[in-house]
Amino acid sequence: MSDLPRKAVTRTAKLAALPLGFAGRATWGLGKRIVGESAEIVGRELQQRTAEQMFKVLGELKGGAMKFGQALSVFESALPEEIAGPYRAALTKLQEAAPPMPTRTVHSVLAERLGEDWQELFLEFEDKPAAAASIGQVHRGVWHDGREVAVKVQYPGAGEALLSDLNQLSRFARLLGPLIPGMDIKPLIAELKDRVSEELDYGLEAQAQQAHAEEFADDPDVVVPAVVHQCEQVLVTEWIDGVPLSEVISEGTEEQRNRAGQLLARFLFSGPARTGLLHADPHPGNFRLLPGGPESEHDWRLGVLDFGTVDRLPGGLPTPIGDSLRMTLDGEAEAVYELLCAEGFVKESIDLDPNAVLDYLLPIIEPAQVEEFTFTRGWMRSQAGRVADPRSPAYQLAKQLNLPPAYLLIHRVTLSTIGVLCQLGATVRLREELEDWLPGFVPEELTDEQETAAEA
Repeated sequence: MSDLPRKAVTRTAKLAALPLGFAGRATWGLGKRIVGESAEIVGRELQQRTAEQMFKVLGELKGGAMKFGQALSVFESALPEEIAGPYRAALTKLQEAAPPMPTRTVHSVLAERLGEDWQELFLEFEDKPAAAASIGQVHRGVWHDGREVAVKVQYPGAGEALLSDLNQLSRFARLLGPLIPGMDIKPLIAELKDRVSEELDYGLEAQAQQAHAEEFADDPDVVVPAVVHQCEQVLVTEWIDGVPLSEVISEGTEEQRNRAGQLLARFLFSGPARTGLLHADPHPGNFRLLPGGPESEHDWRLGVLDFGTVDRLPGGLPTPIGDSLRMTLDGEAEAVYELLCAEGFVKESIDLDPNAVLDYLLPIIEPAQVEEFTFTRGWMRSQAGRVADPRSPAYQLAKQLNLPPAYLLIHRVTLSTIGVLCQLGATVRLREELEDWLPGFVPEELTDEQETAAEA
């Protein structure tokens, strides 16, 4: 497949093939069992075939289909290993690669947006894409002033494809359940749909990226490429070399994985405090490890790409998040419950036991209870299992809690980042980052007058 399939009927048919194909392979598996092959071998083969088809369909279609696959990829660590194993390779492919569009299409978009003489803007331009993703692909080049650049070209018809795919996937959400067992797919698709217009607006993306590039220009730990040029459907930024985070996950050293995890956590919490923006697409394809950190040439920095989806937080992350985390760690059940009620996490019509709420929250924030914490797939699976088991008190309580709209994207970004940390198996000093960057996590020191009033 070399171009973005444009007709809705074609895209719908391909997406429909996912659940139908799963059902067909299940029948094939039953036949294999009848003739005597072991359940373990048949099950593994079945999952592998499903994973391969999943990557093929989602990758070929790009658009919302691939965006959906990328969003799923960061949650694979929450799945049981016997299920996650076959899917891991297929899903991680979606973090870094997709079939490219034809060179003639790329040249056509560049001529339309940059002018017929667009090639004069570049000293060099590589027709072969360096990366192909959900709504656009990236070409390496050299700008006319000598800077190495990444040229991001949006697929023609990407907007139509995004909405069409996500609408179809929403209809198939129940049928897609067997592909990713235990995951509530429909809310994820709804949230992706809410962000479509921002994803397609390279002007907004350029503004968000340049704000980060300026803020982190002299940062020893984080590198954000500056914006060189932007127009509709084309975004040119400085080029950065580095090791994709997906490679660090699959074959990085312990030192690299720990460093990547620490910097990922630092960027998650420091970004909103420093720029008023939250990078809201934390899948591994958007990050690189670059050599030459603050300690030595053998140290590592985190390169951050793709600011197409951001959450605007002018005051940084909301202070109630830090307040509630701190009070939960201190065991202040009543205070935590009152804060959750005030922020709309507990509806007025529902009455919950504050101590039960505390018991529900404490395991989730276990990484903040200690000086450093090792994120693992096993820990992630235990948390997912605790909340997903209908027989558990945690499941019953989770069904009664509410997630206010203002916290929706923050919640997904935090969960996605934790998913990547678990994929890395990184040991991270998370509490240190919370103390440095999360408003409310460290109580404000009282002035002398406030201390006197408090004592009185």
